[in-house]
Amino acid sequence: MSTRSSHVSPAATRRSRVMFRRRRRRRRITMTLAVAGLAALLAAFVLPRLPDAVRELALPLAHEDIIRQQASAKELDPSLLAAVIYAESHFRDATSHAGARGLMQITPATARYIAHLSGGTAFEQGDLATPQINISYGAFYLRYLLRRYGGNTVLALAAYNGGEGNVDRWIADASMSERALGVEQIPFPETRAYVARVLDARHSYRKKYRRELGLTASQ
Repeated sequence: MSTRSSHVSPAATRRSRVMFRRRRRRRRITMTLAVAGLAALLAAFVLPRLPDAVRELALPLAHEDIIRQQASAKELDPSLLAAVIYAESHFRDATSHAGARGLMQITPATARYIAHLSGGTAFEQGDLATPQINISYGAFYLRYLLRRYGGNTVLALAAYNGGEGNVDRWIADASMSERALGVEQIPFPETRAYVARVLDARHSYRKKYRRELGLTASQ
């Protein structure tokens, strides 16, 4: 019985190597084209949105429709309202150790006080978790404080954070010393930092979210 030789000719070996190199080259070209296509998609769709994504992480904004509505109803600067929410909660529903709740970090006691001032109905603590109610209460209180302190934003913000009683005492002390009560003169370091943070955030919201907040040319 005869057998077939297993010897492979040099020509066949060369052809096999050439075909292998061609296939490998085609794979490289295909991969290069695929990477180029992904890069083009990244440049066209992802990269233009990166500044917005970074902005939203560093300076978040949510519930802008409620902010615009409440700012209009309470005659407030919407960028100031957004800045207070940012300083209080970074637009996250949270509860502090002191029991302050929601986007504008309102305590049940303050909420009951606001309900009394506004002539509202009986307050329920669970209401503070609702963005519409929380922002409505916070906006009402902020407007009340601005009126109470003659439109002085620094004093209103100081009272929002440190309480009206403390601010009244600081005003009295400053008056006795014949000096103004500005941000740097606020005795409580926490309240001083809070007011500065809100004012800085208001500037940033005015600059970056004019359209979303419905700001006018004069704001």
